[in-house]
Amino acid sequence: MSTATATVTATEIVLPGKVEPEGLELRTHDLPAPGKGQVILRMEATGVCFAEQQMRRGKYFDQPPFPFVPGYDLIGTVTSTGPDTEHALAGRRFAAITKTGAWASHLLVDAADLMPVPDTLDPAAAETVIVNGVTAWQMLHRTAKVRTGQTVVVLGANGGVGSTLVQLARHAGITVIGTASPRHHDALRELGVSPVDYRDPEMYARIRELAPDGVDAVFDHVGGPAIEDSWQLLRRGGTLVSYGTAASKDDEGNSQLPVLKLFARLNAWNALPNGKSAHFYNLWAGKRRCHKTWHQRATHDLTQVLDLVADGTLTPQIAAKFALTDTVEALRLAESRTVAGKVIIVPDV
Repeated sequence: MSTATATVTATEIVLPGKVEPEGLELRTHDLPAPGKGQVILRMEATGVCFAEQQMRRGKYFDQPPFPFVPGYDLIGTVTSTGPDTEHALAGRRFAAITKTGAWASHLLVDAADLMPVPDTLDPAAAETVIVNGVTAWQMLHRTAKVRTGQTVVVLGANGGVGSTLVQLARHAGITVIGTASPRHHDALRELGVSPVDYRDPEMYARIRELAPDGVDAVFDHVGGPAIEDSWQLLRRGGTLVSYGTAASKDDEGNSQLPVLKLFARLNAWNALPNGKSAHFYNLWAGKRRCHKTWHQRATHDLTQVLDLVADGTLTPQIAAKFALTDTVEALRLAESRTVAGKVIIVPDV
């Protein structure tokens, strides 16, 4: 059964190539009717994450060829459904992890990729914890399996993933040391985090002063040569979770090379007989092998995070909100390294 009716005109933000934020292009076009198993999702909130910043530079590991519409995730309401798609989906709110395409007023999404979101939650608040929340939850509880009473280090504790991760860790009774610029230290202290200045050349020495016996996990989105220092922070039995290569974001050359070098280093460490382990977290791991299992896991983990948002345990960190047509300014602010939390994009009024 299909609920598709009138033609929908979508407004999209297009990344035409390796451009500065000002090079983003605004485009409108008519969406085709949803096909079998598809829905049209009207965007209520999307956002800017590190992936889009890398895509702008042509540096994201598996980004599509230019031009394309960025946007890693969104909250939206189903406005119509395609053939053989459950009619009851229409009018309901969902999250979707798209990797690209979410910087749009409307978009086609496979119904199998939808994750329910309570209508009682503010869309902007929920948007901050889709990819960020699933990533943080899975790294903490599925990859590192940190337990109550243990100690972790979160690099970039003021960022989108970092600010969610530290709150989840503190809720679980875990001691957190977080790196950030001094302007964010008071906010981290309010969350119960011990802050360390990420620009301090002796940053790792400062962390060792706070945890002289080592830590149980380090969550590192930076990569690069300093990943060795993160590894050395671990006590026996500790886990390094690497989930990015921010150190090489401005480097020229092959965008895959830093990731491949990182993989080689992590694998070499895992071969050492020291009781420590190193992992590269990839949100998409397992999706191609078994989409159903991947989606069930992501939906379960997002639900856990959204429940914590709903009961006030987890406070969404919204850095700023911009209209879709002001995405240039949204991207510029997100790249300024001055904000705490996630920059949100909402529909134009």
